[in-house]
Order: sequence, then C-alpha cells, then structure tokens
Amino acid sequence: MGTELAAPAGLEMTEPRPTSTALNVEIIESLDGLAALTAEYDRLLHLVDRKLPFCLHDWHVTWCNHLLMISGAVRDELRIFIVRDTAATCVAIVPMVLTRRTLLGMSVASLGLLGRDPALTEIREPLIEPGYESQVALAMLRTLSDLKGWDWIEWSGGGGAFDRTLAANVDLQHLEPLPDFILDLPSSWDELRGRLKRNIRESVRHCYNSLKRDGLEYQFRVVAEPNEVPAALDRFLVLHANRAARTDTVPHPNFFGTERSRAFLREVCGRLARRRNLRIFQLIIGGEVVASRIGFIIDDSLYFYYSGFDSAWARYSVMTTTVVEAIKYAIAQRLRSVNLSPGRDISKLRWSPREVGIRRARQVAKRWRSRLAHACYRRAKANALPVFLKPLFASAKRGWD
Repeated sequence: MGTELAAPAGLEMTEPRPTSTALNVEIIESLDGLAALTAEYDRLLHLVDRKLPFCLHDWHVTWCNHLLMISGAVRDELRIFIVRDTAATCVAIVPMVLTRRTLLGMSVASLGLLGRDPALTEIREPLIEPGYESQVALAMLRTLSDLKGWDWIEWSGGGGAFDRTLAANVDLQHLEPLPDFILDLPSSWDELRGRLKRNIRESVRHCYNSLKRDGLEYQFRVVAEPNEVPAALDRFLVLHANRAARTDTVPHPNFFGTERSRAFLREVCGRLARRRNLRIFQLIIGGEVVASRIGFIIDDSLYFYYSGFDSAWARYSVMTTTVVEAIKYAIAQRLRSVNLSPGRDISKLRWSPREVGIRRARQVAKRWRSRLAHACYRRAKANALPVFLKPLFASAKRGWD
C-alpha cells in the first residue's frame, strides 16, 4: 500500500530541503516483504552517521524469526514503513511492529520501533538518509493519521530535524532519553591512554601487572570466521551466565537465560559472521577462555555488545583486560569509534566517552478510548492497578518495556 505525501503548507522546515518534496510511503506487513529489503537497508546504513547493529537487515529478520509474538494474548504484526522519493529511491526505513493486547475484553494496539524485547535490541532507531529527516517525519505522520487501529505509538531515535518535526505537529509525551556512549578513537593506543584519567590508567596497569606478578600469561583472540562462531558462543553463554550469578558486585542479568534468546543470538551472530560484521573477543589464560565479549563492526565503528567472564578470575579484572585489548584491536583496524553501549555506569564513564542522548517519546491517539486504554496499560505495567483489576489486565504484563 502507498500514499503520495507532501509537506503541508505553512510548516517551516528546519533542514535543507531536497529537490523533491513528495515522498511515497509503502507499508510492508509480511516476513517475505521484509526479507526482500536487503539492498535498501544496506544503502541507508552506509549513509547514516550512527552505525548500529540493531538497524541491520539481518538483525530485523532474525528478530522476527524468534521474537515476533504471533500467538497468545499479546500478538505482533509487522509494519515496516518504506519511504521513497519520486525516483523510487528508498530514503528511509521506519521498522515498526503493531502489538495487540486484550484489556477488559477490548483489543488495544500500540506501534513501536522493531526490537521490543528483553534488552536484546539495545537501541531502536529508524534509518533516514541525511537531509530527509523533516520530510520523512511529515510523511510518517500523514501515513499514520490514515492508518487505523493503533492507540499509541512509542517513538525512539530519529534525532535532530526528525524529532523536531514530530514535536511541532503532534502532542508527544517526552520520555527520558536513553544515554549512549561513544569512544572516539585516535590513531594509536598510546595517544588514547595519554588522554585517559588517572583512575582508568591505574586500573589498566593493574590488569596486566596482576597477571604478570603471579606468573600468568594471557592470549587475546578475535573470533570472526563463521565456522568458529558456534563454539565461541557456547563459551560466551557459559561466561555470561557465570557473571550474572555473582552476588558480590553490581547485578548483571542473564539476558540469554531462555532458549528463545539463545536461539536468536546464535542465528544473528551466524548471519553477521557471514557478512564479516561479527567479532567475538576472548581472553585466554592457561588454554581456557576466561572472558569474552561480543562486538559488531559496522563500517568504521565497533559496537560492544554483551560480555561474560569466569568469576574465579575476577581479582585479575579479566573483563577490563578484554575491553582494552578489543579497543587496541579497533585502533589497529583503523576504526573511528567504539560504541560502549547505552546505560550510564562507571565501566563506560571512566573512558570519558561522549554521550549521545537517544530521544524517546509517546504519541497517544486523541480518542478517549485510546487514552483510557493507554493509562490502564501503563498502570498495569507499573503494577499500580487496584487489586480487583489486576487479573483483568494480566495480558498487559508482557514483562518487556
């Protein structure tokens, strides 16, 4: 399905306007339709500034294979919005999922960026060709105003003119931005180390000296070949669970504690290994992998995904050593940045990275029914409903934010 769209009269554009002002929006609702979009995804990913694994075509296809809810009280339906100019060139992909729930016997539906899961997709953003942000926002708003059946929309990412145009045209509930942290890389490790604060320099020195003092030697290994990935992932999962089981430090959940999440990880890593986007970093002592971290290389950026280590080696700070070696690897590969992943914690802040705030907002339909349904749903999620109503809203307790 498609609709011809143009910017409405009277709206002041905040970014330079491309030559063409009309955009066509197509909505993909099937897995086969999503599977056919590889070229469009690849083109846009190379144009955008932020290089995220969660925007990859392989990530979205794998997510649908394992995490799309197609049965039960909560059901998902694909709504992939493909925005094209008059020459049929794809200038934006806004990958969304329509989630239907049953509340008090009535069906309510929300739209959100693809990747609504238990923290497996850490950042959700649309892909928009630079210069088209305002027009894409207007095209989306026009399309969504004609699209029936949704009660609220969860917006995430987009940035700049896209966000400003949304805010100027609809009533948004602005949520707390998601902080993401980027470490820009110089040309050498020595240069990076020289600009670090004293505490992290001391921490790095301790990692290496503690091993040397006890007569221990380490090896750093980078797994990239597809045939080596399954075994590396098996060890990673053991180490990730080991780290999560620790009770003497900052809690770290086991994000791969279910078979479905493990199956997702294995497939997406296999796909990205074949495309040369995957790196699994391993620290080996005495022939045993004692720490591991998954990384994704997208163009000139490395993204640090989840990690794990053997708690028996915690006193040697083996995870810090693994991170340092991975950063050295990124510099040697002439990468420009390392994304330390979102979330404000000391393990990232001590590297003095720059912070990128990922804007998030909620748009609730103006219908009274939608506003009531959304209010009840949020209270159910927050476990703030009266006791007598809780059983009626059990299906809203999906457990995924």
